[in-house]
Amino acid sequence: MIDSQAIIDPSAKIAPGVTIGPYSIIGPDVEIGEDTWIGPHVIINGPTKIGRENKIFQFSSLGEVPQDKKYNGEPTTLEIGDRNVIREFCTFSRGTVQDIGVTRLGDDNWIMAYVHIAHDCQVGNNTIFANNATLAGHVNIDDYVILGGFTLVHQFCTLGVNSFTAMGSAISKDVPPYVLVSGHMAKPFGLNSEGLKRRGYSTEAISALKKAYKLLYRSNLSFEEAKSEIDVLAAEFEEVKIMAEFLKNSKRGIVR
Repeated sequence: MIDSQAIIDPSAKIAPGVTIGPYSIIGPDVEIGEDTWIGPHVIINGPTKIGRENKIFQFSSLGEVPQDKKYNGEPTTLEIGDRNVIREFCTFSRGTVQDIGVTRLGDDNWIMAYVHIAHDCQVGNNTIFANNATLAGHVNIDDYVILGGFTLVHQFCTLGVNSFTAMGSAISKDVPPYVLVSGHMAKPFGLNSEGLKRRGYSTEAISALKKAYKLLYRSNLSFEEAKSEIDVLAAEFEEVKIMAEFLKNSKRGIVR
């Protein structure tokens, strides 16, 4: 199932059931898990570890050295989990020693064409990145985040669980969980209510999150005052607790 015109380094570890198309190049220190499909003209350099049942389409470049002038050849890594779809012309860089040394993509992500995931980014599970979404270095993307096409995320930002960015959003601050943002620069435009309904959140939980959103963005409270009010609401609802913890831990500040 490996095309005769593919080039595979002898040190690469290819599990059973892997398909590799013509003209793809698999470099040294690359591991590819069972039943992963790799199309033609894909380049994967190591150290890179890819899980099982992924689909990687043509012209993608994975595990290349980071676009960081400080990088000096250190053996940093790229890790990709299971059941991801990675479409054409995607570029994922390895990590740097200035961070944890690993760029990581979790499981069950849907990554569309021309997406760039820079060094040391940590992407969770079940995300959707539309065409040309771009992450600068050291970005954290929590589970079930959706990035609209041409979304740009500044380095060191974090996007919380179930947040949503509209097409062309430019993000330079953290995006709290469940919040929808849009614009250049991005501003909050309400709760991602439709996404929460699709995920099976209860009416009570969504109502509580709407209250938390209003406290944060529509109450004329200071940020610290809003956090205190949200902490009270968090005692009743686990979903609000997740938002409260995010606000407490935000280092860049949140979109306002």
